[in-house]
Amino acid sequence: MKDKFYAYIEKLQDTITSKLEAVDGKATFKEDLWKRPEGGGGRTRVIEKGNVFEKGGVNISGVHGELPKSMQTYFGVEDADFFACGLSLVLHPKNPMVPTVHANWRYFEMYDKDGNIVDQWFGGGQDLTPYYLFDEDAIHFHKTCKEACDKHHPEFYSKYKKRCDEYFWNTHRNEARGIGGLFFDYCKATNEMKMTDWYNFVTEVGNSFLQSYIPIVEKRKDMPYNAAQRDWQEIRRGRYVEFNLVHDKGTLFGLKTNGRIESILMSLPPHVQWHYDHYPKEGSEEERLLKILKKPKAWI
Repeated sequence: MKDKFYAYIEKLQDTITSKLEAVDGKATFKEDLWKRPEGGGGRTRVIEKGNVFEKGGVNISGVHGELPKSMQTYFGVEDADFFACGLSLVLHPKNPMVPTVHANWRYFEMYDKDGNIVDQWFGGGQDLTPYYLFDEDAIHFHKTCKEACDKHHPEFYSKYKKRCDEYFWNTHRNEARGIGGLFFDYCKATNEMKMTDWYNFVTEVGNSFLQSYIPIVEKRKDMPYNAAQRDWQEIRRGRYVEFNLVHDKGTLFGLKTNGRIESILMSLPPHVQWHYDHYPKEGSEEERLLKILKKPKAWI
């Protein structure tokens, strides 16, 4: 399974980066191959200073070795080895009318000292973080997510949409990071879903990503915007940074397993602002966004 899924994310990385370069029309992805001293490595691809994408990364990795003590405590195991692989992407567009997007699809195995698999699961999801909210964009994103889920289980979309709303919640701000999407983790074999079934589901979601996001980019990338709207984008990006550094399990896992710091922190935007006690004008589009982020909405 690990070889099958790693081959899938290698191909998916190629597909996604090629399409994003075509949409940007200027910048190309810089590739960085790296190795992890304890075992494994990855292929980082970063795009910067483009026509459309100010900064973004589409990274794959496959790492293995002894599970660090902090993670052994987290999982409640002793003397365990692990293998983890996945594709993680974040795209920060230049135009504030285009939303930031994040996606991740991953697979994890845990072994005893004899090399036997003692646990395995899939995880992942995709979520949208707009700065200016166009309802039709949110509906399109969620509809695409639901269509991918419905092919595998009628309850997956509602279940994983709810988990996404719960996970991407900035508790110290009491607001959502964005307008959600899907989030699933610890997808293990059951009588109803074998590991091959989970593989089919996760790859279905991965394959749907470009359809969920690119039409929104194409629709918004050439819209006019002013300096005040750009400031708002950078203020909201600050909340994105706060979530990733304080709450995100993937970031924390990478830091605790001696992950490659440049790849882990590629999710951070290049320009961010923090204003003391900042509130948007009453009745503005900015205020409308904040109100929706205070209470997750059913988009479809």
